[in-house]
Amino acid sequence: MVKTFHDIISKTKNQDIKIVAVAAAEDTHVLEAISDAKKQGICNAILVGDEEKIGKIAEDINFDLKDIEIINEKNPSKASMKAVALVSEGKADMVMKGLVGTADFLRAVLNKEIGLRTGSLMSHVAVFETPKIDRLLFLTDCAFNMYPDLNEKVQIINNAVKVAIAVGIEIPKVAPICAVEVVNPKMQATVDAAMLSKMNERGQIKNCIIDGPLAIDNALSVEAAETKGINSEVAGYADILLMPSIEAGNVMYKTLAFTTDSVSGGILVGTSAPVILTSRADSHRTKMNSIALAALVATNK
Repeated sequence: MVKTFHDIISKTKNQDIKIVAVAAAEDTHVLEAISDAKKQGICNAILVGDEEKIGKIAEDINFDLKDIEIINEKNPSKASMKAVALVSEGKADMVMKGLVGTADFLRAVLNKEIGLRTGSLMSHVAVFETPKIDRLLFLTDCAFNMYPDLNEKVQIINNAVKVAIAVGIEIPKVAPICAVEVVNPKMQATVDAAMLSKMNERGQIKNCIIDGPLAIDNALSVEAAETKGINSEVAGYADILLMPSIEAGNVMYKTLAFTTDSVSGGILVGTSAPVILTSRADSHRTKMNSIALAALVATNK
């Protein structure tokens, strides 16, 4: 059972090495992550960006670039297009955002000619390893979809399930998170949660177990679920936390990141190849974890 990022990284070593194309690679944390990932046999890279700046940063962090292909492109938007094109052309397995604005980067990902659109909904999956929980937690969507409706939630679940299965969780348990654990017609999230559970029961959403609505305590804690008399395969054992909105997801993500000793990584899925969409403020460890996560998903796409 894969329970930590150490397990994830170990699993990547049992598969073919993937290639990540990095857009605007002149970023210290990104290059530190690429260096670590390369040393650990997770991936190789093609760096697209300002070659002079990349070289200077690499020298500062003792990153040997002799086996790394560099495509010199000083304009971040054009670097994004070139990095995405490498994936579209089969020269790389995944794409990573470097020192470029998210909007410019995503324009390249969504480009009609060379982008990574599939016709499916794109969504972000954040994976957390946190000390008090004995398993990995998959949070979705904390960064991309703002107020998903029922149909969009189905697609967000399907995307997250694919990531969880790629990591090694055979039948992920999904908890649609709400403020309460009962259906209230005035609270749309609870109605959606009940419908998602029924759709799963009838085989309309496959390869997972869904039960909700569940409040966050009941999703994570067996004791809390038992106290409230909730009898469920998911309550207390949830792997995937389906957040009701981007506000709830963003708060949950940042609370775990800033108030606990958590380790995390995250990727954008629903694309033809994994997209590593980390914040410029993320540590190089978070970026490396995201690369490892993307490498597993790229193998199981």
